[in-house]
Amino acid sequence: MKKTIIPAIVIAISMFTFGCKKTEDAKPYTCQTCKTTPDALAANDASSKGVYKGVMAGSTGTIMFSILNGNNTLTATLVIDGVTVALTTTSVWAAGSPFSGVFTGTLSGNPVSITLSVNADGSNPSISAFNITGHTGAIFVIIKETSAALIECFEGTYNTTRPETGVFNLIANRTAKVYTGYSLKLTGGGGNGGPFNGVLTATNQLQDASGGGIMGTLSGDVISGTFQDGNGRTVNIAANRTW
Repeated sequence: MKKTIIPAIVIAISMFTFGCKKTEDAKPYTCQTCKTTPDALAANDASSKGVYKGVMAGSTGTIMFSILNGNNTLTATLVIDGVTVALTTTSVWAAGSPFSGVFTGTLSGNPVSITLSVNADGSNPSISAFNITGHTGAIFVIIKETSAALIECFEGTYNTTRPETGVFNLIANRTAKVYTGYSLKLTGGGGNGGPFNGVLTATNQLQDASGGGIMGTLSGDVISGTFQDGNGRTVNIAANRTW
């Protein structure tokens, strides 16, 4: 009897352990370092002070600027291909005036400079100039965060039946139910990608502004989806939140 019972118990335990491991492995991705509330302060909501967040395509990356946001510093953090670069500026902020600051640092021993330009009220932020060795074709998409709306940055990829593959990075504002981003082709035929934007539906589906179609779904810290482009080709997108 013992010879029969003991192996049966061992098998049962093994199956239980294996089942638990599969369940753990199946957990959805979560950004452990991402904020759940805005960094931006209410006093800076209508000012060029505050926090600006963005994504980069042409390699892949994110960037965040902190302009006198509760302290006396003007800094930026660039993460490019997984490498973090701290940036600072000697530019001076002036109340009631547009701000333009050249932020500098070093990446792999090479100098980096990125210029943030923004209106006096914090509107229309842009990267007006940059110099990053090895990334001359980079595209930046950047928006201002407010105290009432957390800005989330996602990095990912797309592929199509053209065939074609590329970078698919976007910024989401779940409070305002909008998103904006940029896709950049890496391999394959056809176009080179480009900017895109749209709205998040009540169920957090990404509805494209240009055609009104659904590109995918935002669930937790993950974006995924499959849709047909204007030429009837299948497009798959996948992105994870990294900021």
